[in-house]
Amino acid sequence: MSDDRLLFELSDGIAILTLNRPEVMNAFEDGMREALFERLEECAENRDVRCVVITGAGRAFSAGGDIASMAKLQEENDLSVVEARMSIAGQVIQQIRRMPQPVLAAINGAAAGGGMNLALACDMRIASDKAVFAESFVKIGLIPDWGGFDFLSKLVGTAKAMELMMLGDRIDAAEAHRLGLVNRIVPDDDFRDEAAKLAQRLADGPPATLAAIKEGVYRGVESTLPETLSYEYKTQRQLFLRSDAREGMRAFLEKRPAVYGDRDD
Repeated sequence: MSDDRLLFELSDGIAILTLNRPEVMNAFEDGMREALFERLEECAENRDVRCVVITGAGRAFSAGGDIASMAKLQEENDLSVVEARMSIAGQVIQQIRRMPQPVLAAINGAAAGGGMNLALACDMRIASDKAVFAESFVKIGLIPDWGGFDFLSKLVGTAKAMELMMLGDRIDAAEAHRLGLVNRIVPDDDFRDEAAKLAQRLADGPPATLAAIKEGVYRGVESTLPETLSYEYKTQRQLFLRSDAREGMRAFLEKRPAVYGDRDD
C-alpha cells in the first residue's frame, strides 16, 4: 500500500506512521483513515515491528476532521460519508488497542478533535512542549468521536472530561501532562530524538511480555479483581518458561543488558 498522505518507515523494529497533510495541519481526508487502518493491520502481523509510532508532519500532530469537507456534506444533506468515516475511525482505534505491539503517539504539535482522540487511543504519549490539545468538537456543534468519551473520561475523570468537551478550550503541553494526558513532555528542539529514544526502548523490550502487559492494563480497567488475578495467573505461567524470560533473568544475574527475541518462541 502506498499513500503519500500517510508516510511509513520501518527501521530497528520501529514502524513510524506519519500523518502527512502539513498544509492543513494533517486534517483527515477521505482515504487517510483507511490508509492508517491498513498500515496498523500490517504492522500487527509483521514480526519485524516491535513498536509503532504515530506522529504528524510539519507543525501539527492532527487537527482532526477536515471541516471544509464536512461543511460540504452538510450542504448536500449527506450522512453516508460521515457514517463511513466514523466507522473506519472506530476500526483504527480498536486496532491500536488489540495489536500486540506498544503504540506510541509522538505529538509534535497541535492535536485537536479527532487528532487528540487518536493520540489518546495510543498506549503511551510523548509531546513537544509546543504541543496543544483541544476537544474542539463543541465549537462546530458536534460531540467527540474517535473514542474520546472512553479515553478522556478514564484518564481525567468525568468532571474534567465534561469541562474539556463542553468548553472545547485549548490546553498546553504542561497542563496535558499535569492531567495525565501525556506521559512526558520534552523541549521541541529535542522532541524527535527523545521520541526515537523512547520508541527504541519499547522496541528493545521482550515482545510477548509487552503484549501481555498491554492486554493486562486494558483488562484491569474493565475487569473485576478476581478476573484480573486470573489473567495474571494464566499469563505469568505462559511467560515464565519462554526464552525471553530466561534471557531476562540470565542478563540480570550476569549484570548485562538483555537481548530479547521474537514475540513468539
